[in-house]
Amino acid sequence: MQQRILPLLSVLFISSIIISCKTGSINLFKADSLHEQYQRKLETAGLDKTAMGAAWINSATSSIEKALTITVPFKEVGYFSAEKIPAAAYKFSAIKGQKLTISSTKKPTETALYLDFWFLPENGKPKLVASADTLNSPLKHDIDDTGNYLIRLQPELLKSIEYTLEITSGPSLAFPIKSKNSSNSIKSYWGDGRDNNIRKHEGIDIFGTFRSPVLSIAEGTITRVNENNLGGKVVWLRPKGKDYTVYYAHLDEQIATEGQVVKIGDTVGLMGNTGNAKTTPTHLHFGIYTAGGAINPLPFIDPISKLPVNIGVPISNLNKTLRTSMQVKLLSAPQNRANVLANLEAGTIINVNSATGNYYRAELPDGNTGFIQSSDLAQTSKPLRMIKVNPAQIKLYNQPDSLSPVKLNLKAGQWVSILGIFNNFQLVSDENSQVGWIVK
Repeated sequence: MQQRILPLLSVLFISSIIISCKTGSINLFKADSLHEQYQRKLETAGLDKTAMGAAWINSATSSIEKALTITVPFKEVGYFSAEKIPAAAYKFSAIKGQKLTISSTKKPTETALYLDFWFLPENGKPKLVASADTLNSPLKHDIDDTGNYLIRLQPELLKSIEYTLEITSGPSLAFPIKSKNSSNSIKSYWGDGRDNNIRKHEGIDIFGTFRSPVLSIAEGTITRVNENNLGGKVVWLRPKGKDYTVYYAHLDEQIATEGQVVKIGDTVGLMGNTGNAKTTPTHLHFGIYTAGGAINPLPFIDPISKLPVNIGVPISNLNKTLRTSMQVKLLSAPQNRANVLANLEAGTIINVNSATGNYYRAELPDGNTGFIQSSDLAQTSKPLRMIKVNPAQIKLYNQPDSLSPVKLNLKAGQWVSILGIFNNFQLVSDENSQVGWIVK
C-alpha cells in the first residue's frame, strides 16, 4: 500500500486546498453528510480516479457490507492507520422510545473523523439518520422505529487517528412522577396478566403517594381529559412531533385541560386509584398508544441506564501485529455466543484495530475483520521457530499473496524467523529485520 500512496502525494498536495476548504462553490452540491461532502471534493479534484481515492470510497462502502454486530451500551478505543485507508461499521438494535447518545473523541483533534448513523429497514436501502459535525459533538437521537441501526467511522485520507467511540441508551421522555428512587416505583410491567390472564397489561404501573403530582413527560398538547371504567380519571397527552399518545390513568384529580399546551414537568393530574384500581394501592397506570395500538412504554421512561463495559485490554496493542496463541474463533460480535466468521489456526497473523471489553477487533491480512479475545493473542516479538529458506521461498512478498509486490529476494539456505502464518504463507523476518511473506 505504501508504494501506491507515495506517487500520489504530489497530486494530493496540489489538491489539498480543494479537499480542505469548508466554503465555496463546492458546497452547491448540498451533500447529505460531511462524509459525502468530502467524497464529492475528492471527485471534483479527480482523486476518485486514483488508487488512493478509489480505495477510500470503496472502503466506505465495503465497511457497511461487512458491518460487525455490537450491543448497546458499547465502548471501544480504536486506531485508524493512514496507510490502510480504513473504515469501520457496526450494526446494533434499538427500541422505539429509547434515546441514543453516540459520542466520539479523537487524537489528533484536528483530523477529520466522519461518523454517520443509519436506520436499516427490513426491506430497502439504509436511511441516513444523522451525522456528527466537524467537532464530533455527541449525536442524540430519539428512536422512532424499533429495528436495526448502523454507524460508520472513517477518517480523512492520509491521516492516522486514535479514537474513542461510546454508544449509550436512555429514555426519550422524562419520568412521570417526582421520585427519589424512580426505578423502584415501577411494580407492574407490560404484558403482565390481568383478570386471571384473560387480558394483558398494556402499560406499566408506577406507585407513589396519594395525590402526589403526575407530570408531563414532554412538551406537547393535552388531547383528551375524560373518565372510563378501567382507567378512571385519565389524561391523554400528545408529545410534540411524535406519532404516539401518552395515557395517564387512575388519577384522583385531573389538573390539565383539553387543548392545553404543556412543558416537561408540568402537573397534569394527581395520583390516585380511580377506575378498576379502587382496591389497589395508589399508583399511576402509564401507557403509550400508536396508530397500531398500545406499545411497551418502559423504554420511553426507563430510569435504569446501563454503562458500557470498561476497556479491559491493553490499548498499547492498537495497530500492532499479533498472532493467535492457539486455535481460535473469529467472532461477529464481542461475546462468546456470537456467530463464528472463521476458525483460525494457531499462529495466524492479525492486526489490532480496536479494543472493547476483553476483546480486540482484529483484521486478517486479507482485510476481513472480527472479534478475538485478547487472551487468545500473543506478541510476534518472539519467533515461532527458525527455518532455512528453500529455492521456492526466496521471494519476500509484501502481502500473503503471490500477486503482491516482491519486497526483496532472499537467498536459498539463509535462516529466517517465522513470526506467524496466514493461509499458505508465513510471515518472516531476516537477519536485517526485513519483514515479509514467503510461501510455506
